[in-house]
Amino acid sequence: MSSTTATKSVTIRDLLAKKQAGEPISMLTAYDASFARRIDATGIDTVLVGDSLGNVILGHDTTLPVTVSDMVHHVSAVHRGIQRALLIADMPFLSYSSEATAVHSAQRLLGEGGASMVKLEGGGITVAIVHALCQQGVAVCAHLGLTPQHVHQLGGFRYQGKNDDAQQLMREQALALQAAGASMLVLECVPEAFAGALATELTIPVIGIGAGREVDGQVLVLYDMLGITTGRRPGFSQDFLADSGDVQAALQAYVDAVHQRRFPQAQHVLAK
Repeated sequence: MSSTTATKSVTIRDLLAKKQAGEPISMLTAYDASFARRIDATGIDTVLVGDSLGNVILGHDTTLPVTVSDMVHHVSAVHRGIQRALLIADMPFLSYSSEATAVHSAQRLLGEGGASMVKLEGGGITVAIVHALCQQGVAVCAHLGLTPQHVHQLGGFRYQGKNDDAQQLMREQALALQAAGASMLVLECVPEAFAGALATELTIPVIGIGAGREVDGQVLVLYDMLGITTGRRPGFSQDFLADSGDVQAALQAYVDAVHQRRFPQAQHVLAK
């Protein structure tokens, strides 16, 4: 259903209700008002202004150079373009290195940018940051698995959770983040079976990107799903523009495919 017929804004409670009802949640990145308006018109559930803008908009090799001011600039543009979808903003590298820094960064993304939720990468010490933000009334989405802000620590953009020990650690981190108050979790590049089991165990929605078909929802980078990312497109993505021939039709095809559980398919699953 498009935003022209359903203008009620999506809330965290709506996403939780979708998880409980077994209805897939759709998410896509956006970085400007024009694309945001087109994406919102599809009836998408959530829009993420990702720090992936460092790669696809600013031309960096990693997300690390992205600043809070960069994020505020793009979040505010996307905010002006949407009426219905829940707007989530990434907190960039080292913008949540302490509780005070995290609160200040979140205030800018919500107060200046207009986001409804912020997203943070990692477990461990990030759990305390999530708790501090939630205590201040900030809605938080956690992010585990492949966390691009840790690219140097990980030794590159590598698949995560390949063995039992790694999966157990990730499970413990996810449960701790949920207990700290996180309202949602993004899982990136982890085995499908593990992702599905974790989504079943957690009470909060789990959104996958390269995490298979058994989670509560899906997210892709806008430029990947339109097939206009330079270089090699991730194997878990799909070029919806090639099949649709029109940008709006491609965006709608992606959202419909997620809602109808037609994406991802077997060829998009990187490991079982």
